Amino acid sequence: MMNLLSALYWFDEALQAALREAGIPNVTRAQSMLIANISAGEHRATRIARNLGVTRQAISLMLGELEARGIVEIVPDPDDRRARIVRFAEEANETRRAASKILHYLELKLVERIGLPAYHGLRDAMRMDWGDPPAVPPEVIVDAEADQPTGHAADQF
Repeated sequence: MMNLLSALYWFDEALQAALREAGIPNVTRAQSMLIANISAGEHRATRIARNLGVTRQAISLMLGELEARGIVEIVPDPDDRRARIVRFAEEANETRRAASKILHYLELKLVERIGLPAYHGLRDAMRMDWGDPPAVPPEVIVDAEADQPTGHAADQF
């Protein structure tokens, strides 16, 4: 899991540095993950909170900050009058285009560094449906100190 997080941090740190260099105000990593959820099509605060593993109140606070900066807007849901949805604000379009160009550039740099076959393997694996998270049986955890793994699961194949 740390390898996946390291890859995420690699992209986010490079993105934030490039935006800062371009004079575009930064967002926190948590706000960046919230924005990624909106980019992926998630528009309900409760679902974003669940995806990020934080409270609805934490998402509301972040959304308030992003709304004050003109990055997102919270509007009535056209399908449910009682609900509200979050979407990108029009004034954030230039920043979104810049971020998209930066991420495309970073993918090209990644291909240069790891090679096209490894990149395609990584991309294809990330696009696959991994199914629901599995339930870990209790016997895997029992006497965990006696059965310390010596390497990654993939090393055993």
